[in-house]
Amino acid sequence: MTKVVEFIKESYNEMTQKVSWPTWLELQNSAVLVLVASILIALIILGMDESAGNALKLLYKSLA
Repeated sequence: MTKVVEFIKESYNEMTQKVSWPTWLELQNSAVLVLVASILIALIILGMDESAGNALKLLYKSLA
């Protein structure tokens, strides 16, 4: 049990004294960057999916 208490104390000390937390502005900038990147990747995947779907439709029509 003492090891668990020691671990919690050390963890608390590290989180409050040694970790450098980002500022609110840095957090907002990172969130916007992640949002934009996610939208771009989603649009790229959508384009690939639509292209593959249209290619398969064309192939099926030509075989029928």
